[in-house]
Amino acid sequence: MFVADRLAKISPSQTIAISSKARAMKAAGRDVISLSAGEPDFDTPDHIKQAAIRAIARGETKYTDVSGTPALRRAISAKFKRDSGIEYSPDEIIVSTGGKQVIYNAMVATLNAGDEAIIPSPCWVSYPDIVALAEGTPVIVPCGQNNGFKLRAEDLQAAITPRSKWFFLNSPCNPTGAAYSADELRPICDVLLRHPDIWVFTDDIYEKLTYDGFRPATVIEVEPRLRGRTVTMNGCSKAYAMTGWRIGYAGAPASLIRAMDKLQSQSTSSTSSVSQAAALEALEGPQDAIGAMCEVYRARRDLVVDALNAVPGLSCHRPEGAFYVFPGMHGCIGKTTAGGARIADDEAFALALLDEQGVAAVHGSAFMYPGHFRVSYATDTASLREACARIAAFCAAMQ
Repeated sequence: MFVADRLAKISPSQTIAISSKARAMKAAGRDVISLSAGEPDFDTPDHIKQAAIRAIARGETKYTDVSGTPALRRAISAKFKRDSGIEYSPDEIIVSTGGKQVIYNAMVATLNAGDEAIIPSPCWVSYPDIVALAEGTPVIVPCGQNNGFKLRAEDLQAAITPRSKWFFLNSPCNPTGAAYSADELRPICDVLLRHPDIWVFTDDIYEKLTYDGFRPATVIEVEPRLRGRTVTMNGCSKAYAMTGWRIGYAGAPASLIRAMDKLQSQSTSSTSSVSQAAALEALEGPQDAIGAMCEVYRARRDLVVDALNAVPGLSCHRPEGAFYVFPGMHGCIGKTTAGGARIADDEAFALALLDEQGVAAVHGSAFMYPGHFRVSYATDTASLREACARIAAFCAAMQ
């Protein structure tokens, strides 16, 4: 069998790989606590599930418009206006099979070989690989923990070249939970205004999962003059615990939406009609479940941050949103575990932690930021306490 050369440019998702290994260990009888998946442990709210059931009963099981049903696109348009003050007409909206397809559509529809996409890191594992698959060049810009893992305007400016085509911003961020206020986005928008050929892809999928009264801003909300070259992406997976329903969506200039629609028409075509009915209810129905989930997530965040900061060799920033923390493990590098594993880097740390303590976390290098590891606190509180205790015992036994 032969494989296309383009596949050599990408790697399988490291988050999925770690989760798969953890599941295999569990199936073999190991006691494993998985903190690797970016998936809410809550069930989809019942009123959303019931809306899907009603849609099936009404026979809404056929193909829809490639870009999504008119009703859902109108609801998404209203959501953008309500939450961020952004005006998108329904013909400036596309619904895709998860946020990942939105990104893929946008990059494949716009990138030519050698075009550059600026990606602040730590970053979600899929951004660089999707850019590379579209024949673009990912340009990784590290963002230090001393600045809350947030991009500085001067670092964005330094990364821009004549080949720069896209700039990615994920707020709140996977894997760090870092989120930007309007004041923090202002200097970044000022840089972008000076470079009119650069488009902006803002991934806001965790926007509703923030804590301590923090409200994240999005790019067009801060600088409306960037509207004509910005994709604003969101979805139902995180805020509504709908990962398996596979609903992502975006607003963008109509010309780009048409290009993305053209590409989607020859790949997956429309998203599931039943999932779209559920998404319509998610956006237009009661929103109480989000606040309830956020209260639980906030308590879990504080539990994990406090526990990990008490472990010698680790340091953990307290993030503004999402359901991840991204602790540094520099104090463990060069040591040997109780099981005899040499901790040469963050990947060795994560693998030894899984093998010796049965705790699955994702190494920071997978997110283009070595020396750290990602912990998802989207799991039950008792498991989080036990996992933190195991991490503490793992680090304490190192020599």
